[in-house]
Amino acid sequence: MTKKYQKLTFIYYIWILVFIIAPILLLLYQSFFDIYGNFTFDNYIAYFSNKNYIIMTLNSFLTAFLITSFTLLWAYPFSYFLTKSKHKDLILLLVILPTWINLVLKAYAFIGLFNKNGTIVGLLGLASQGFLFTNPAFILVASYVELPFMILPIFRSIDTIPREYIIASEDLGASKLQTFRKIILPLSMDGVIAGFQAVFIPSLSLFLITRIIGGNKIITLGTAVEQHYLVTQNWGMGSTIGLILIGIMFAVISLLNKKGEVNGK
Repeated sequence: MTKKYQKLTFIYYIWILVFIIAPILLLLYQSFFDIYGNFTFDNYIAYFSNKNYIIMTLNSFLTAFLITSFTLLWAYPFSYFLTKSKHKDLILLLVILPTWINLVLKAYAFIGLFNKNGTIVGLLGLASQGFLFTNPAFILVASYVELPFMILPIFRSIDTIPREYIIASEDLGASKLQTFRKIILPLSMDGVIAGFQAVFIPSLSLFLITRIIGGNKIITLGTAVEQHYLVTQNWGMGSTIGLILIGIMFAVISLLNKKGEVNGK
């Protein structure tokens, strides 16, 4: 039976080849051509020598880090108390429900809340200057969109900690704070790292929310790729930035996986 199922894995490899490897190879091929279709290395030279692209890359990292940090700040305590709730399955369902709604619909819903006549702006007393098309609005909406992907792995990691560990810690005289710091927090780090990956990596390439909520005031690598493909029609430069973005993502994943292995030991 094992050999029989192993033969079916070729479907998995075909999927990887067609939808992952082939697109990356196409990006690599396209990155060596300029807007006129001439073979060149100028795209890579322009990226690493142009100050604007370097600033854009740093801004993408900063934006992704702020979104991830803000999301983690809300997700960890929520996940911790969720594991103690009697109705955690129902609450977890409510956490997952927003992911079923189209991203565009959620973004446009926030336009109604953040404009000068919006409910939230009125409560915050910002009706005169508005809250839409600002960096805080973008970070808040992006964090809201990514929040379930941070909550789920953290909740699962905390919920699977054996209850006996907590009881043993209390029997040995540890306070709740000591139990959390010495038992719960270290054992839940795998979930934190998984959540960090699930939020930080997509946040590097955000472009739709930057357009709708940020109002083109926030420029990231994702918006640069969109701009080159849809506006300037410079597919070579767009492919170059896309490849660099993929390389950055792989580097972040490798770094976090090594961190997780160290914590596991």
